[in-house]
Amino acid sequence: MHVVLGALGSITTIMWILYRLAQAGIDLGGLNPFLWTRRRRWRKKYETNPIYTIEQPLDAAALVLTATAKVTGEITSEEKRLLLRIFEREFHGTKRDAAALLASSTFLIGQGDEIRDSLEKILEPSAANFTPEQAESVILLANKIAYAGGEATEVQKEFLSSLSKHFKPDSGEKKKWA
Repeated sequence: MHVVLGALGSITTIMWILYRLAQAGIDLGGLNPFLWTRRRRWRKKYETNPIYTIEQPLDAAALVLTATAKVTGEITSEEKRLLLRIFEREFHGTKRDAAALLASSTFLIGQGDEIRDSLEKILEPSAANFTPEQAESVILLANKIAYAGGEATEVQKEFLSSLSKHFKPDSGEKKKWA
């Protein structure tokens, strides 16, 4: 009987200590490895730059085309008009959709340093979804944007060469954007 009373006393003492620690703001639930793994996975997903999670070819193409114009600095009005026209005609969107696509792409790109430095990593989730015709179209449209205001800059030429290295069109199914 004295063993049972000793065990109950120990359990009560441990529970009382845990209660007081919780009142003091110390949570021992953080020591749970499953909870820690789940929180770490969520934090990684939450803190990741959204340009690394684009899977749709249309969104990735819009991002690349906008980056072609923005890689040298700010987008000129001529490049903006050309981008909006491409988003409307080539991607079969309305004027409102084209403006929203340009605004979201510009916001995601930011200063343009990250997309210039890690283009392959950005296009990795969406690369498998591109058809050869779409990949070829992205390269042609990016060249069109780069040479919109005359001769392309060295930074744009470098960006275009890395883009064309990434998109090696294979033979396969032909599919339009829409």
